[in-house]
Amino acid sequence: MNLRDSMRDLILIVVMVLSTLLLVLRLWQDITIAVGATLMMLSLGGLFVSLGMKIRSLEENIVARERTMRVNLEEISSSLNRKYDRTVEQLGEIVDGMTRRMYR
Repeated sequence: MNLRDSMRDLILIVVMVLSTLLLVLRLWQDITIAVGATLMMLSLGGLFVSLGMKIRSLEENIVARERTMRVNLEEISSSLNRKYDRTVEQLGEIVDGMTRRMYR
């Protein structure tokens, strides 16, 4: 996780918690509700950060799998090319052998 991205997320969480705290204190003037709302916003912010980290992890896994699949496909392609070349050579030898037999 990038430090810049995580700092941006943390700043947004702090702003969200402070705005919730100010809103609750202004409307109800009850410290219990204010603390509860603040904890709820902190947990919501933590959830957002956790989801962001999981999404980044999934993206990295997808990139790694794509790279692995690309390498495997290249290996399969080169293997098939070698087999094709061998088959063409064998067919060429068979045709040469048959043409020699026909001209005898």
